[in-house]
Amino acid sequence: MSNQQATNDIDQLLPKNYDPKAAESKWYPYWIEKGFFKAERDPQKRPFTIVIPPPNVTGKLHLGHALDTTLQDIITRTKRMQGYSALFLPGMDHAGIATQARVEATLREEGISRHDLGREKFLEKVWEWKHIYAEHIREQWEKLGLALDYSRERFTMDEGLSRAVREVFVRLYEKGLIYRGNRIINWDPAARTALSDIEVIYKEVKGALHHMRYPLADGSGYIEVATTRPETMLGDTAVAVHPEDERYKHLIGKTVILPIVGREIPIVADDYVDPEFGSGAVKITPAHDPNDFELGQRHQLPQIVVMDESGTMNENAAGYKGLDRFECRKQIIKDLTEQGVMFKIEEHIHQVGHSERSDAVVEPYLSTQWFVKMQPLADAAIANAYSEDSVKFVPERFKTNYLRWIENIRDWCISRQLWWGHRIPAWYCQDCGETIVSREDAGECPHCHSHQLVQDQDVLDTWFSSALWPFSTLGWPEETEDMKYFYPTNVLVTGYDIIFFWVARMIFSGLEFTGKNPFDTVLIHGIIRDSEGRKMSKSLGNGVDPMEVIEKYGADALRFTLATGNSPGNDQRFYWEKVEANRNFANKIWNASRFALMNLTGFGYEDIDLSGNLSTPDKWVLSRLQATIKDVTRLMDAFEFGEAGRVLYNFIWDDLCDWYIEMAKLPLYGNDEAAKKTTQSVLVTVLDQTLRLLHPFMPYMTEEIWQALPHQGESITVAAWPTVNEQLIFPDAEAEMNLLVEVIRSVRNIRAEVNVPMSKKIELLIKPGDSLTLERLQRGEEYLVRFCNPERLEISEQLKTPDKAMSAVVSGAELFLPLAGLIDLDQEVKRLEKELATLHGEVERIEKKLNNPGFMAKAPEKVVEEERAKMAGYMEKREKVMARLSELKGE
Repeated sequence: MSNQQATNDIDQLLPKNYDPKAAESKWYPYWIEKGFFKAERDPQKRPFTIVIPPPNVTGKLHLGHALDTTLQDIITRTKRMQGYSALFLPGMDHAGIATQARVEATLREEGISRHDLGREKFLEKVWEWKHIYAEHIREQWEKLGLALDYSRERFTMDEGLSRAVREVFVRLYEKGLIYRGNRIINWDPAARTALSDIEVIYKEVKGALHHMRYPLADGSGYIEVATTRPETMLGDTAVAVHPEDERYKHLIGKTVILPIVGREIPIVADDYVDPEFGSGAVKITPAHDPNDFELGQRHQLPQIVVMDESGTMNENAAGYKGLDRFECRKQIIKDLTEQGVMFKIEEHIHQVGHSERSDAVVEPYLSTQWFVKMQPLADAAIANAYSEDSVKFVPERFKTNYLRWIENIRDWCISRQLWWGHRIPAWYCQDCGETIVSREDAGECPHCHSHQLVQDQDVLDTWFSSALWPFSTLGWPEETEDMKYFYPTNVLVTGYDIIFFWVARMIFSGLEFTGKNPFDTVLIHGIIRDSEGRKMSKSLGNGVDPMEVIEKYGADALRFTLATGNSPGNDQRFYWEKVEANRNFANKIWNASRFALMNLTGFGYEDIDLSGNLSTPDKWVLSRLQATIKDVTRLMDAFEFGEAGRVLYNFIWDDLCDWYIEMAKLPLYGNDEAAKKTTQSVLVTVLDQTLRLLHPFMPYMTEEIWQALPHQGESITVAAWPTVNEQLIFPDAEAEMNLLVEVIRSVRNIRAEVNVPMSKKIELLIKPGDSLTLERLQRGEEYLVRFCNPERLEISEQLKTPDKAMSAVVSGAELFLPLAGLIDLDQEVKRLEKELATLHGEVERIEKKLNNPGFMAKAPEKVVEEERAKMAGYMEKREKVMARLSELKGE
């Protein structure tokens, strides 16, 4: 067959250039149609389960989602190939606050509010939104190549999951672990809803500490207090001091007159007060501060709420009613200063809580809400964490973070003043006042048999349903076949930023309702930052859309970049250059595969035979393959995807492409048919096994190539994971090949140093140090001739060392390239002397700069370090040039 015909045939199998879009649009529908991702409950296989951390139905997936799901997909694909019945369960979260806010924003653009529509019509709008964005998310999952079992896709507000939520609520209520109470909660005035503690983001804010004098009611003086929120003083109901503070002992039990309001409030003693902080006296506002609330409970103080749900001052705020809380602050500062009550304002940097969703400043607010009593649940999780069956955290240091939070846990506020979400399954009897908590809609009051029941208007915190995700998605509370086979799940992959939000809650929920940990292992990854190390955000405009990256470079290049960009638990930076480099890596594999196919004409799967006379390169690459299989498998099991990717990259780029394929051309283009067939067999075997190892990282390209190779089976997706074949480990061949590679590289380096191209013939003399090295070099003579291009090659233990020659030492041998005929000595000396003069000048220039006090005083540290690095580089080059000159001059 002509070369042209062979090229035409290969173009049919693998086009000249890899087209990611074509591969992605071809193979994902094929995988779905064939049902490769559908997990079967096979008693002959071990189950392996990963549930996807459900993305919110609020918009597009970001790079963090891409990283998260890529790691999960890599694990799932690997386990499937290793023979597990692997389930990668997809799903989405209703995301109460976030989704409702987005839908309300779209309504505002139309000039209407949810109240104009009413609850039922508004919820119809949200469901429409959900269906649209759920489809967007599925499209993005497909683009990423996620091996998801769509037959088991779930949504947190599915009928089944909603039933699980109600079951959990009722069980906890019946155990006395859910209660309704009037307590201080975190209030979001923008979204007008309660927040849990971990939905509050603390930011360092430049504020002020306002010092005030409250006059004693008996006219005998005053007491000093300070606050960062003077607007709350309108709700003060006491001043507190420490019971042992000698300065104030005589005042305990007396009263002060609250400025502006004129209310008489007591001075109370409480151990909570720190006598060393400020004046040692603190104003107490039980309705607007969590610590003041607790103190107020101990002293039976009134609770006066001075603002409404929008952060506007209410009827209890004296003459400030109707003012926004921050406008009220400004006015009160002005009024109190004029009255002489506020006598000092000092700058104060402090941490201020902001809503994670709306970014509004959170208001501690007295409100009637539903809570989960956390201590009993936390105690069980803590006990489990110290047992042999505890969840494993990777990296282990994050277990400390988890325990620190759960050991200091507070009751969880679970009610939200929203319409979108799981409605709280509680009804209030309008006749007898009883509260009825029920799994089903309550039609009649069990106490007075009234039918005048009104359901609670609030919904549950989104994390309440998310906490049940590992088992509610498998059919709990029913004992389904999926629940029996696939639960507990195996690995949870998530970012360190939601250990408290989600991971902890899933663990205590799993223990409480299934008696088991919800997963064996939690794999923690960091966040993706921009190339400067900054967090990606809308305000900075530095976000990267993963779909844009896929459009430009393909899903495989993005996946490989994300998966190999860091080690577990650490942040990584995103560089477009890295994605491009990994696209080039894909092209390298593609071209190597095309070369192989060009030389496999007429060669079928049944022709693979490794029992022939294997050459040293054959044995070497097969042996290196076994080491690669072993290392990659070990690293994948340890979730060290960055290291596994590096091992694969080095084997493919260096061993396979740069060395083996080049050496394989000798038998492939030669006349020895037996040697050719053996080389073809090795080439197919190595490519097949390598593609399988790479498949979890780069599923599309590996499928495209694998389908073109001689193979058995329908898809690489369900092909077996490579295992080490001890019969294909050849230590002697590895040593021999390593020697040949070392010689060839040394000769190439010398050629580069003296600017002698590979096309120019040279004289190569090799002096082995022992008989074994001699034998190895003699066996590899054809490769030395092919890759060193010598006019004369001499390998001898009795070799006489030439007078003037470039030399190198390799393992067990010395190399000499006589200078005569290699270079023009005089011309080379002149060139090097000129280069040396330039380097002397550069070193001197930087030395002057670094010795200049003015420069050192004004230059940023980064600039100074750059100059020092330049100088070190110039000095190193100068040393090498000087050594070369000495060698050429025979000094």
